[in-house]
Amino acid sequence: MFTGPPDTLPQKVGFCLVPKFSMMAFAAAIEPLRAANRLSGRNLYQWHIFADGMDPVPASNGIAVVPEQPLSEVERFPNLMVCAGTGVEDFHDERLFGWLRRLSRNGALIGGVSGGSIVLARAGLLAGRRCTLHWEHIPGFVEEFPDIEVTDDLFEIDGKVFTCAGGSAALDMMLHLITVQHGHDLAAAVSEQFIHDRIREPGDRQRMALRMRIGHSHPRLVAAIALMESNLESPVPPPTLARSVGLSSRQLERLFRKYLGRTPARYYLDLRLKRARALLRQTSMSVLDVAVACGFTSASHFSKRYREVFGRAPRSDRAAA
Repeated sequence: MFTGPPDTLPQKVGFCLVPKFSMMAFAAAIEPLRAANRLSGRNLYQWHIFADGMDPVPASNGIAVVPEQPLSEVERFPNLMVCAGTGVEDFHDERLFGWLRRLSRNGALIGGVSGGSIVLARAGLLAGRRCTLHWEHIPGFVEEFPDIEVTDDLFEIDGKVFTCAGGSAALDMMLHLITVQHGHDLAAAVSEQFIHDRIREPGDRQRMALRMRIGHSHPRLVAAIALMESNLESPVPPPTLARSVGLSSRQLERLFRKYLGRTPARYYLDLRLKRARALLRQTSMSVLDVAVACGFTSASHFSKRYREVFGRAPRSDRAAA
């Protein structure tokens, strides 16, 4: 699929929908195919919707999509994308996993979009492969599948398996497909149809630049926060953090108060607690293991801080989610 022009037209692309799939990623994957057909004046692509059964499948926004055929009736299919989203952390369907493995054995090129990579990993299809998925799912994925190489790229193509971060990255992945199969001119025309001014490369990063995320571009502030984000499990002591960016502890504190309205210690704590909340909601790790993974020395200290910020104890918050 991603190696050159297809042997036959139209190229068939299947979408397997998992409950609470991302409608944004799903639409961003299908719409470029439709536009390629229209702009070329040819039937280049044909898409089909599958699911585990024939009931309408709700997206995370509540809109339901009716599948054309249950995946259980599909013996062979050339290309299949598993679309998932919020709630995929709790998705375990051994029957669906088995069907995906069977399609793979029968020669299908199988991909995961957004949280779909988690489904592929649980089906055993990512062993020995490099993959990506939405940045929000990465912390939990790394904890559950420590032996799988995961990147924060927009999309990855590794042999007969491909994965995509979801969101608008699905558009870039399909533009890459159109480029490989039908040339840059058509892909550029499709991109323009969606007011998409640049076809991003696979290795482009998912998240916006740190200075854009925090709304400030002071180089030492950005450097300090980058150091914090890369050391959540083993927090860097404040004096070391300050020295690393060429400031005294007092200067660093003034910098954080001026631009972010809080101390470096408070900002660092909030980062670690946000990571902890993601792990609690995305994994089955114990509260103690989550605490350790986010740099807390004891479960009691972690629970106290967590309750102060989120209004619930970690176990209660996990249950509520």
